[in-house]
Amino acid sequence: MTEKTTPTILEWAGGLDALQKLTTVFYGHVMQDPLLAPVFAGMDKEHPKHVALWLAEVFGGGTAYSESRGGHPHMASRHLGRHITEEQRRRWTTLLADTADEVGLPSDPEFRAVFLYYIEWGSRMALIYSGDNPPPIDAADVPVWSWGQTPPWQPASE
Repeated sequence: MTEKTTPTILEWAGGLDALQKLTTVFYGHVMQDPLLAPVFAGMDKEHPKHVALWLAEVFGGGTAYSESRGGHPHMASRHLGRHITEEQRRRWTTLLADTADEVGLPSDPEFRAVFLYYIEWGSRMALIYSGDNPPPIDAADVPVWSWGQTPPWQPASE
C-alpha cells in the first residue's frame, strides 16, 4: 500500500513553473500600474524569477532562494528606504491575487487562504522594512508557510 503524503503549498500551487508564470505576468502588470510602476522603476529583469524562488522557498520548496540570493536578510534589505505606502501595499496584494486567478493558480479555499495569508503578511513586512524605523535585519530564516500554520513574527526588542 502506498503511503499518502500531504503536498507542500508549492506542490499544490503547481511547482516553481507555476510561480514563475505568476510572477512574470504579475510584474508585467506592475510595470503598467501608475501607482506601482514608480516603486519598481529600474527593476532587474530577473526580479520576477527571484520572487518566484522566494515564494517557492516560503511555500516549502527547499532553500534555493537562500542559497542563491542570501535568504531573509537579502529580501528584507531590498525594501529598506523605499517608503512603500499603504495604498501601494494594498494595490500590490490585490493585483497579485488577481494575477493568481489570471494564471490559473488553484482556487480552492484552503490553498487561497494560505497563499493570501502569506501575501498579506509579507506585504506588511515589506511596509515595515521600507519605513523610517525598520527593525534590524538579522539572519532570520526565510519563513515557511504550511497548511493551517504560519510562522510567528516577533518585533525586535529594543
